Amino acid sequence: MEKLRVATLNIWNKAGPWTERLALMRKQVKDLSADIIGLQEVLRFIPDEKQPPVPAPDNDQASEIADGLGYNISYGIAADYSGGLKFGNALLTKYKILDSRTFRLPGADSGETRSLLYTLLETPWGRLPTYVTHLNWKLHHGVVRIKQAVYIAERIFVLSPVEADFLPPILLGDFNAGPQADEIRYLKGEHVIDGRSVYFADAWDYADANEPCTTYSRDNAYALKNGEPNRRIDYIFVRGPDKELRGEPSNVQRAFTETVQGAQGTVWASDHYGVVCDLSMSPK
Repeated sequence: MEKLRVATLNIWNKAGPWTERLALMRKQVKDLSADIIGLQEVLRFIPDEKQPPVPAPDNDQASEIADGLGYNISYGIAADYSGGLKFGNALLTKYKILDSRTFRLPGADSGETRSLLYTLLETPWGRLPTYVTHLNWKLHHGVVRIKQAVYIAERIFVLSPVEADFLPPILLGDFNAGPQADEIRYLKGEHVIDGRSVYFADAWDYADANEPCTTYSRDNAYALKNGEPNRRIDYIFVRGPDKELRGEPSNVQRAFTETVQGAQGTVWASDHYGVVCDLSMSPK
């Protein structure tokens, strides 16, 4: 059966020992050999006067990570820090990019600005809509994340209608909410908001029951210093499987868990662990 390998990771911008983290991250990206990787907290620094902007390994974290590994890149700005410094989401893909757009999520009045990156890919099995996002991070911002989740679902149904000739859309990202949160339960069809409900399969529901599930984990020293509890906040969602069972997840596990010894001690790729899975692409 033909399968698509998909992964997601919040790269933690340039915090911590970035040079050491980058080398470890690139090694794990190469080892995973994923077809599609969604990245969050990606910094890009291109002075505003340089138009059109040309991302390169020395001014764009997505390009640094992907350099020489055979990926095309799309990028969506979530925050503009002025002077050319941008913060946002990125998609690394081995497939041709047909379209890429960025949408601002609700909640800017909360003090955070977040976005949804939409990328349409040309794959051997057909056109694949892929989305990458990163929701508000504060623990008490559940009400904001609910609005963001509703907006994301609506946007996906507008850009990727069920009746259109698309493969099942994929949604990747750091949702900053555990599986029991209303915003996640809404996406999984387990919670109704304003008389509406949707359904996206949470790939982790297809994982081995013995697989560790926390992606923001206190056994990672970068996460431990924030004093937050263990929880799974990074997700791969797929709208489906469809009626031909395309999009069915398998081989679901955590990714980017490898460590190395650096100049100042143990090095992790990020303060998050990622998620990786295979999605079936062949009709059954």
